Amino acid sequence: MKGLVFLLASLGALGGCSSLLPKSQETAGDATNAWQSYQEAEEALNRIVPGKTTVAELRGLRLDLRTNPNITRMQRYEIMQMFMVNKTVTTNDLDDGVRECLAAETRCTGWRIDQTATQKKRNGNAALDLMRMRRETHTSGWHFTALLLIKDGVVLYKLTGGQPRIHEIAQSEDALGPLGAIGSKLNGINGISVTDVRNGISGGGNAGHVEATTAVGIRR
Repeated sequence: MKGLVFLLASLGALGGCSSLLPKSQETAGDATNAWQSYQEAEEALNRIVPGKTTVAELRGLRLDLRTNPNITRMQRYEIMQMFMVNKTVTTNDLDDGVRECLAAETRCTGWRIDQTATQKKRNGNAALDLMRMRRETHTSGWHFTALLLIKDGVVLYKLTGGQPRIHEIAQSEDALGPLGAIGSKLNGINGISVTDVRNGISGGGNAGHVEATTAVGIRR
């Protein structure tokens, strides 16, 4: 009884300590190659001038195909699929840079740039979170995408996009909380799993013995 009272008192004290809840941070790429913000990525791409900027100059903007894991090299057919979306689109409908790239065939390649940075933090009552009765997770960050078409070491075309601000809230509630976890553990000790119950099989007292159960219908 004393142990239960102590546990309830401890959980009550933790109730308002949301700072104790876990949090995590994820960034595509390392600090050397990755941009630290959406604005920094946008400013880097703004410095690229189609028809002038070279691959050597791209390295100064943290855009190096050999070292930046956020860059994917595209094949010619992938570029065609991206711009020639259906039979009604012709090369005359494309930007000059795209048209020149497709005409150059193997001399032109595409760089797809995709970087995401997110932070996850659980908010709310620490005691309810600890007992898995109520959890609220906030996800914030940004997502930047860009496309570069490069011919003979010079950028022909660029396209940028993305999501400057990501803010998502996920909530989950379980009234049973720790009781559900305890019940699962007890069933595991007794040799009963959720799959067994659904399949009409109950765990017997002898190891390796399986006993089939029969469902009985009750007519009202």
